Amino acid sequence: MYDLKPDFPQVLERFEAWWQGAIVDRPLVSFSYTRPAAECLPVPVSGHSSLRERWLDVGFAVDSACARLHNTVFGGDALPVAYPNLGPEVFSAFYGCPLQFTETTSWTEPILEDWDAADQLKLDHTNEYYRRILQLTDALLEAGKGKFLVGYTDLHGGGDAVAAFRDPQQLCIDVVERPDDVRSLVERVTVDFLRAYDTYHHKLQAAGMHSVTWLPATCRGRMHVPSNDFSCMISQEMFEDLFIPGIVQECRHMDRCIYHLDGPQALRYLDLLLAIPEIDAIQWVPGAGQSHWSDWIDVYRRIQAAGKAFILYPPADELDQVFAALRPEGVWLSVAGVADDDQARSVLQSVHRWRTVA
Repeated sequence: MYDLKPDFPQVLERFEAWWQGAIVDRPLVSFSYTRPAAECLPVPVSGHSSLRERWLDVGFAVDSACARLHNTVFGGDALPVAYPNLGPEVFSAFYGCPLQFTETTSWTEPILEDWDAADQLKLDHTNEYYRRILQLTDALLEAGKGKFLVGYTDLHGGGDAVAAFRDPQQLCIDVVERPDDVRSLVERVTVDFLRAYDTYHHKLQAAGMHSVTWLPATCRGRMHVPSNDFSCMISQEMFEDLFIPGIVQECRHMDRCIYHLDGPQALRYLDLLLAIPEIDAIQWVPGAGQSHWSDWIDVYRRIQAAGKAFILYPPADELDQVFAALRPEGVWLSVAGVADDDQARSVLQSVHRWRTVA
C-alpha cells in the first residue's frame, strides 16, 4: 500500500487491537532511525528571506517532508507520515489570530480584547492559513501517492483555541468572572472544530488515506487527539464545567481518540479522563526534566486498570524493565535509541518475547 511501509495492513491490525487493549501477534512497538548515508536524499536547504516565507512555502515543505521520510527507516509499527504543519495554534489563526513563526514552531497573538466582540469571531474559510493548509494537504497527497501516509494538521479547539483568542493569563480571570461567556464560545468553537476536522478527513479519505496526524496513530475511521493544555492553569471544577463537555463532544464525533495529557499539573485530571468512555487511550507527557518512563509506573498502571491503552517512551536498553513492570495489553512502545538494523531486530525479538511470557 505504501512503499515506505509495505506491511501497513499488518500494522493497521495491531493498531486496531491496541485501541481495544488487545494484542494480535505482539504489542505495538515503533522506532525509527536514519538510513545509511549512501541511501539518503539531499535535504532541502532554506534560502528564504524570512522564517515566515519558509514556513509558507508549499514546495519547500513538501520537498523537505519527502526527503525526511525517504531518509528514515520506520521500524516495527512506526508510520511514515507527513502532515501540513503551520504550528499547533493554526486553528486559532483560522479566526484571524496573527501567526508568529520561530525556527521550529509558531504561536499566535490574541485578538479578543473584549467579550462583547466575541460574536464577531468567525472561522474564515478564505483565511490565508486555512487555504495554505489545504494547499499543503493537496501537495503532500500528490507527492506521497503510494509512498507514505498524509495526515491532517495539528488542530487545537476548545479551551486551547479560546485561550489563544483571549491570552491564557486573561482567560484565567475570565473563567472566574465570565464563565457563561467562556462556555458559550467553547461550544461555538467546538462546532467549527468538527466541521474543519471533517473537511480534512473527507479530503484525505477520498485520496485513500487512513486517519493520522502529528501523533502517528491510526485506525479505520476517524482518529483524533483531544487535548486542553490550558487546563493546567485552572481548577478541576472549572475544567469539568467549562471544557469537558466540548472534549466529550469532540470524542463522540470520532471512532478512536487518544488524549494528550501534558504536564504534571494536568495529571490531576487523569481519573476524570479515564472515566470518559469515548477516550480510548492516553498519551502522558510528563514535561521537561521529568520524562523518564520509570518515574510514572503508577500512572501507567492506573491507565491499564481503567481498561485504556497508552504510549510509553522507553529507551531500547530498558525494555526488560518495562516488561517486568507492566502487562503488555494496551501498551504502545515508542522506543528511543535504535540506530541500525541489528538493534531493530533485537527490539522486535524482545517485544515478541514479552508477548510470549504474558
